[in-house]
Amino acid sequence: MTTEELYDDADRERLVPEPPKRVDAPERTAFERDRARVVHAAASRRLAAKTQVVDPRSDDFVRNRLTHSLEVAQVARDLSRALGSQPDIAETAALAHDLGHPPFGHNGERVLAELSGPCGGFEGNAQTLRLLTRLEAKTFDAEGRSVGLNLTRATLDACTKYPWPRERAQAPQGHHADGSPRVVSKFGVYADDRPVFDWMRAGSVGERQCLEAQVMDLADDVAYSVHDIEDGIVAGRVDLTRLDTAAVWQTVRDWYVPDVGDARLDEVLAGLRTQGSWPVAPYDGSRRGLAALKNLTSDLIGRFCGAAQHATYAAGEGPFVRYRADLVVPATTRLEIAVLKGIAARYVMQAEDRVALMERQRSLLAELVAALVDRGPDGLQRPFADDWDEAADDAARLRVVVDQVASLTDASAVAWHTRLVGARG
Repeated sequence: MTTEELYDDADRERLVPEPPKRVDAPERTAFERDRARVVHAAASRRLAAKTQVVDPRSDDFVRNRLTHSLEVAQVARDLSRALGSQPDIAETAALAHDLGHPPFGHNGERVLAELSGPCGGFEGNAQTLRLLTRLEAKTFDAEGRSVGLNLTRATLDACTKYPWPRERAQAPQGHHADGSPRVVSKFGVYADDRPVFDWMRAGSVGERQCLEAQVMDLADDVAYSVHDIEDGIVAGRVDLTRLDTAAVWQTVRDWYVPDVGDARLDEVLAGLRTQGSWPVAPYDGSRRGLAALKNLTSDLIGRFCGAAQHATYAAGEGPFVRYRADLVVPATTRLEIAVLKGIAARYVMQAEDRVALMERQRSLLAELVAALVDRGPDGLQRPFADDWDEAADDAARLRVVVDQVASLTDASAVAWHTRLVGARG
């Protein structure tokens, strides 16, 4: 059986049925068309100007949300192909996984979550579902309502990192990889998007992620851990040959794995140091140094994904698609990822200049939301102004403002704040 045959008609179903493409168009599978729709979406282009860890305008080398998503997509595609599932689904989920993030990354998410309580809260992954199924207009239903990109059920489900509503979310703990504390409960759907969520989850098992979403989730973790280390080394903030392990281990516990002792973390680091490309001398900025750093990045990604692939094969025969299997990630691999995240957190995320900047970003977004609520449709772009006019109450109008602000890039949020809040002052 081919990979394509492992997925049935329900997996390929779209909320709005679509006629066959014209005969002279290139032949593509349903999942290839999903990928193309996400690649060409305006929301994807905006990721290039949204914060990943630091301001994307601060340095030519620094990663932004778009470059991070491309790297996650490559990891997800390779792991999916190795498992025998449909790589286009996992890749599309990875390309889409950050589309709902607002300006200033998780720091901006925190502000919008605090302000949007009256309309059901805010969460970047729930916003991704809303964008894919409503805000990013491509297809309309018989009643004239936008259904977003009209992706297949299998692809939409793979994009859903937290397949439950807000009321079932657990209390947040630890920190995000960008250094902001986890104060936003993680969930995947707002109340008014529940109909499409329920359609998408037909055939699911409780609140379990489908296999392709699990692949996307791990790929995100792997990319975060490895590439933040790479960025920190090039920036001169991380030296893997000289680590203050006592301080790093405390950060690892505070941010990621609270119940792991120093001895176990020492053991995990010792295992990482056996990787042949682990540096034995400080990074010197030379081409040879850059090449060695890239080899380390590749080797670590291969190490983590290879461990997950072998553990998944050992746990069952498959097929490794949808709800017929789960991705198995060894406990040691998860700790290795946590150690790398902890190193980046200790030497990059906790810097005082970042903390002060994040406070200013939160104030800016809060003032921008207040200004747009006061101004109403005159301050909104046309699609959101139309949504405002159709909104039934203040809560629905607040949701429109949150949708508008979440769509902005870092730079456009600053420009809008200058124009609207500056004019008020």
